[in-house]
Amino acid sequence: MTNPYVPLLIMGGFALLLGLGGLVASTAIGPQRYNKIKVDAYECGIQPSPHASGSGKFPVKYYLVAMTFIIFDIEVVFLYPWAVAFSELAVFGLIAMITFLVLITVPFVYEWRRGGLDWN
Repeated sequence: MTNPYVPLLIMGGFALLLGLGGLVASTAIGPQRYNKIKVDAYECGIQPSPHASGSGKFPVKYYLVAMTFIIFDIEVVFLYPWAVAFSELAVFGLIAMITFLVLITVPFVYEWRRGGLDWN
């Protein structure tokens, strides 16, 4: 009788080999010389400023949009199974979902008050 963990070890070995192979291939095939644009920092289409803390306010609009996406994405992911199994969950499911919706409303209101939904 063979060990039941052998297939997992083989799969882990293949995953490790694939990861290391990708690193070796990118080192061997990739560019060896970098120009100024290649090594320049890139942040969501905004030119990075080295003294953002001292010379002005750093724009966080991109991060607020990302936070909005995460909030709505998580909400939808939890609402689908609840809607499918609504009849089996009864009152407990209704109370749990109302609690969840109240808790998910807090970051939504926070972002709304911070101006994350204003597209000026």
